[in-house]
Amino acid sequence: MSTREQKDRLALLQGTLDLLILRTLVFGRQHGQGIARAIQESSGDELLVDHGALYPALQRLEEQSAISAEWGNSENNRKARFYKLTPKGRKLLTQETTRWRRMAVAIANVLGPQES
Repeated sequence: MSTREQKDRLALLQGTLDLLILRTLVFGRQHGQGIARAIQESSGDELLVDHGALYPALQRLEEQSAISAEWGNSENNRKARFYKLTPKGRKLLTQETTRWRRMAVAIANVLGPQES
């Protein structure tokens, strides 16, 4: 991927990464690199998760008891921390999804109709 293509990717708004991590973990436990890859792929390669932001977000969510972590082996047999959603995390995901959708509608209203 070229540097220009990387610059054209969308930057994540603060707080959005936590929501995307929680959403990704709905599908089952995953290690950090797998979470980043899943977000990138499910966004059609528009979102690139910087590892400098990913791991602090994972720590923050773990401190909030929204996710839990345990050590395991990745698909390439390397030791990795695997994260999974907790019941508190599912509740937080529902709340944050509702809040984010309300904000997206409000921003779309301010921007007005999309130009052709």
